[in-house]
Amino acid sequence: MAQIVSLTGIKSHTLRKWESRYNFLVPLRTDTNIRYYTDEQLKKLLNISILTRNGFRISKIDKMSEEEIHEAVSKIVLIGSSEDEVSALILSMINLNEDEFDATISAEILRTGLTSTITGLIYPFLAQVGVLWGANKVMPAQEHFISNLIRQKIFSAIELLPKPLPNAAKAILFLPENENHEIGLLLASYIAQNIGWRVYYLGQNVPNENIKMVVDITNPNVLVTMFTTHSKKSVESRLKGLTDELDIPIIVSGYIEHPEDLKSISENIHFLNKPDEFIPLLKTIETKLHSVLN
Repeated sequence: MAQIVSLTGIKSHTLRKWESRYNFLVPLRTDTNIRYYTDEQLKKLLNISILTRNGFRISKIDKMSEEEIHEAVSKIVLIGSSEDEVSALILSMINLNEDEFDATISAEILRTGLTSTITGLIYPFLAQVGVLWGANKVMPAQEHFISNLIRQKIFSAIELLPKPLPNAAKAILFLPENENHEIGLLLASYIAQNIGWRVYYLGQNVPNENIKMVVDITNPNVLVTMFTTHSKKSVESRLKGLTDELDIPIIVSGYIEHPEDLKSISENIHFLNKPDEFIPLLKTIETKLHSVLN
């Protein structure tokens, strides 16, 4: 239930009230009498959450056909809030619908630009994908489908960026060993290059020894990495292995329990709580670099 509330924004007591009054929502129950929703019910709830946020009364929605609901949602998403757009992206992933995904992303890029779309839409969407994983509501094939669409968008956007200046600040971006979900890192790569940084993108599953060798060759100003599958102990061990030998800032993000504890490893570690903290942090590092050079 908690995952459904997180995904749809519909409170649990509201769901229970709807179940007692309307026929569109009839949850199933486990052998231990715990309520759960099918994938089809989840899709319907995501659509309903978009409609109710935009003024539709639930009594009216209850009388609408599936086609009418889909048509109303499609119109809202094109001009709706980021919360509506995240729900629309989740639906496009579950339905493996490339056209709906592209329409949602393209409309937001036209409205706000690619960087704002990345920080304000794609990052929150990826966080919800993590919730879906936890609720066993998404298949690897669905996640791979949507990840590849996002990857194509980012690569196309990076190709259009100007080359960095010869004296540009330099960043190494990598995922540590046993980390393979690189969409967040690709988004970070685009953001850094878009503000003029030179990026050495190493990708996924990179051993610490390789990082140290690349640092010797490139002399970067910052390392950027992400963790999604490691335990807190493993994260701390890998970061300590880097900070013991490298005296450069390390920007870290991802699903880490008690990230505030990372500062006890090294003052060089900077944890990102939110995507929109990334650009200011890069600019701060860049400013310090220029002040040292001058």
